[in-house]
Amino acid sequence: MRRTKIVATIGPASDSPAVLDSLLAAGVDVARLNASHSGPDELAARLQAVRAAAERAGRSVAVMLDLAGPKLRLGEMEPGARLETGTEFSIVPGECVGDGSRACLSYTEFAEDVAPGDRLLLDDGGLELVVTEVDHGAVRTRVVTGGPISSRKGVNAPGVELNVDPITDYDRQVLAWGLGAGIDLVAQSFVRSADDVERLREIIGTSGVPVVSKIETYAATREIEAIVAASDVVMVARGDLGVETSPEEVPVLQRRIIELCREAGVPVIVATQMLESMTAAPRPTRAEASDVANAIFDHVDAVMLSAETAVGAYPAESVGTMARIIGRAEESGPPPASVTTTHGDADDVTAAVSAAVCDLARELRLEAIVTATQSGATARAVARHRPSAPVVAVTPDPAVARRLCVVWGVHPLVVPLADDTDLMLDNVLAAVRDAGLANSGQRVAITAGISTRVPGATDFILVRPLP
Repeated sequence: MRRTKIVATIGPASDSPAVLDSLLAAGVDVARLNASHSGPDELAARLQAVRAAAERAGRSVAVMLDLAGPKLRLGEMEPGARLETGTEFSIVPGECVGDGSRACLSYTEFAEDVAPGDRLLLDDGGLELVVTEVDHGAVRTRVVTGGPISSRKGVNAPGVELNVDPITDYDRQVLAWGLGAGIDLVAQSFVRSADDVERLREIIGTSGVPVVSKIETYAATREIEAIVAASDVVMVARGDLGVETSPEEVPVLQRRIIELCREAGVPVIVATQMLESMTAAPRPTRAEASDVANAIFDHVDAVMLSAETAVGAYPAESVGTMARIIGRAEESGPPPASVTTTHGDADDVTAAVSAAVCDLARELRLEAIVTATQSGATARAVARHRPSAPVVAVTPDPAVARRLCVVWGVHPLVVPLADDTDLMLDNVLAAVRDAGLANSGQRVAITAGISTRVPGATDFILVRPLP
């Protein structure tokens, strides 16, 4: 039974009912809707399509709305525009059609943030410029590495603190739609600090939709401990991160972020170019397979596909390949190291019970750990310890079940939780059996609270065979 979850981006190649059915059958747990390339109407259609596919499949599938964030992009460029190495190139505020000598940028304060000597990278680092002069809003540069350039390509300024709003007007528009439509997770792009996360959380308000902080800026790597503490989920977004730092730094940062997240009990996703060659080919490279496997060996919660499923020629094959790599890596990978139980809080009963049930499941070789949970917190606390037994999260709330789809090893089930403890236990055990997650007579450990309607009240463990 696969433990590591798969996130797949839904786009033109994968938003038809037939392809979505094949993606879910291949193993997708979370569907990502990318607001950088789609407006609310397209996003709404894809959300409805994913919900319908999940209903046909008879299981919980989370939908993650990925906000565009304040990524700097060039404006329109003439067809065939090219930057020649050694020439001058200007970036000016406003709207225009650019060419080989200049381009426009909608961010009007760019000239106030950069200074002579700063490096600028265009098109994911494919072109490099160095700032030579800042003059009345225009940023003049010398082209260090030239090449073709087209409209809407990204602009990165490694090491430069940009004074941009972390949540754009477009983000607010899309977020308002997403919250009203019932999305399950919100990914925040270009997070720089914990304050950015808290600002988004204030906008989300009482809906409680979890925030996924995307680590893709140099500033975020310097504030990573605080960002992890402020986040519900963290994503290592290696595309812009590799441009903002350097390719050799990305693996080191990836491992450090995973370790910090696991210690804090925060689910972590590794993303970008995991099976990039499968955008156009039916098989991945050996290096890509190793990349996915190494993330599994580091005990990441989820791995993500982007272009492979959004615009690629082999979306279902990409998911199936990733699932097979995960399965093989989980069979042969090293056991996870221990983590602190309660972070020094002697009153954290849920954390202590969650650690104890993992030890019990290992010693008694139990078939599963079953958590009866209102909020999903107990299931996340158990999964943090990477137990040997699968974690079955039984919850009465379909939204909670979907949010748990990003958490390592957790299999959510939607089941009403009765007030009477004995009746609740009987219903939970029957649901686990009927879902095929364990068989009659096999023993499981159940964690719950005497008061099943109080979130965070987990206070007992019971070992029982399934009826």
